[in-house]
Amino acid sequence: MTGPAGTNTTTIQATINGRTVTVPAGTSILDAAGRLDIDIPTLCHHPTLKPAATCRLCVVEVEGQPDLLCACDTELSDGMVLQTESKTVVEARKLVLDRILSDHPLGCITCEQSGDCVLQDHCYRYGVEESSLPGGVRELPITDDNPMIERDMNKCILCGKCERVCDEIQVSNAIDFIERESDDQVTASFDKPVDLELCRYCGQCVDICPVGAITNKQFKGTRIWKREKVRTTCPFCGVGCNFDLNVANDKVIGVTAAYDAPVNQGSLCVKGRFHTDLIYSKERITAPMIQENGVWREATWDEALSLTAKRLLEIRGEGNLAVGVLSSARCTNEENYLLQRLTRAGLNTNSIDHCART
Repeated sequence: MTGPAGTNTTTIQATINGRTVTVPAGTSILDAAGRLDIDIPTLCHHPTLKPAATCRLCVVEVEGQPDLLCACDTELSDGMVLQTESKTVVEARKLVLDRILSDHPLGCITCEQSGDCVLQDHCYRYGVEESSLPGGVRELPITDDNPMIERDMNKCILCGKCERVCDEIQVSNAIDFIERESDDQVTASFDKPVDLELCRYCGQCVDICPVGAITNKQFKGTRIWKREKVRTTCPFCGVGCNFDLNVANDKVIGVTAAYDAPVNQGSLCVKGRFHTDLIYSKERITAPMIQENGVWREATWDEALSLTAKRLLEIRGEGNLAVGVLSSARCTNEENYLLQRLTRAGLNTNSIDHCART
């Protein structure tokens, strides 16, 4: 089969849970099952990251294979026949969850992530209420010195998603694994506070954490089922990132990423993710202001726009070097284009610049 630009695209056919699926060669079992709306549980996997196959929760049973295979990093092969919920598979997944719960605190009632915890969902799905294995809950200190992020590594399940998103997506490498076995944890270099020279506080680690190990402080005190999500576009710059405003009690309390957004695909900067607090800032200007005799007074929009137009025309009459225009990175490309057209054609000057020009 010939694909775009003359490339060869080979399709393969396999059987998953008795249903036939046809996909391009190289498709993972996990993605192929998704095309049939078959949900294979995962903890360490995320569509934006490279497959890691560390949690072993996505195992499936393939005919002719002596061992269970991880669906996230195993490619579907032509003629493959597999089961995603066989008795062997279900028992293996229960054992994985049993092992994770052996050192995981079970304070789900008061956990900030309750109702939005992937581990909680999987344990509910397979009826795993507590661990049957020996182990002890860690007693690591909770790190809450950051104004935006709280880290409770006692709840960490060592899936590695936070470390990988910091490496693969943000390319910051601000956090990594330290120690071994039962002492293993994710932290900054030498287990010190996060290095401000490396970490940009983008919050990707917060968003991708499947449990309550890394949380957004802005959401503390509000349950997930009490929040309404409203899709909007970030106002901070002209990139046009989408995110979901989380609203509780008629107030915006924070932001969650939108992975289906075409521009940012779930990525956000520190301003977009954490600075919704400016909405309710007492220093925010909410109406036009006009300065008279050195004193600012509130004005209507009609009054402010009329005064601005009048003064621009007066100043333009003094010559094409009398007016200068500075645009903003918070404007869209279209708005910046209109502003430069107004400057060159309407004000008859080329003196226009941009605050983000380098």
